[in-house]
Amino acid sequence: MTSSSTPGLTRFNTLADGEATPALHEVCASATWGNSILAGRPYATEEALLAASDAATAQLTAADLADAMAGHPPIGRPKPGDPTSSREQRGMAGASEELKTEMLELNLAYQERFGHVFLICATGATGEQMRDAVKSRIGNSPEQEQEIVRTELGKINRIRLTRLVTEALAEGAPAQDS
Repeated sequence: MTSSSTPGLTRFNTLADGEATPALHEVCASATWGNSILAGRPYATEEALLAASDAATAQLTAADLADAMAGHPPIGRPKPGDPTSSREQRGMAGASEELKTEMLELNLAYQERFGHVFLICATGATGEQMRDAVKSRIGNSPEQEQEIVRTELGKINRIRLTRLVTEALAEGAPAQDS
């Protein structure tokens, strides 16, 4: 992360809303979050963009969080053909069949308890770390879990936004390309 403007940030700042909206939807499926980020343009620095993301994430309602989570596949089952979810869930790629089966069962139990997918910033986490996280979080109250989900979503949004403005947009490529 840098403290000055980059070519990717400059391009993001100057994209038409119709081009920026789908790029932001790839970062976070909440339209409220995306509209907030759009409304704040132009951003002087990447850090200003990330701070705006943090603020927008903090303001999401329960319905907005549900919209955001709808864009995330269950851990261990990345969206077919989606390089972002495959990259983020790389820690499950080499997991044993036993661990993958356990994660499927835990995901289902979590979803039954909370009504949404188990959301964790999986970047850099091993399959075992993700399993341990779902095991420890399944006992949380819905209120505790909502705030943990908000924190994890904020981490994911930061990683994805940084990638958006430093890689895809810097090269002039569509944001969903990796």
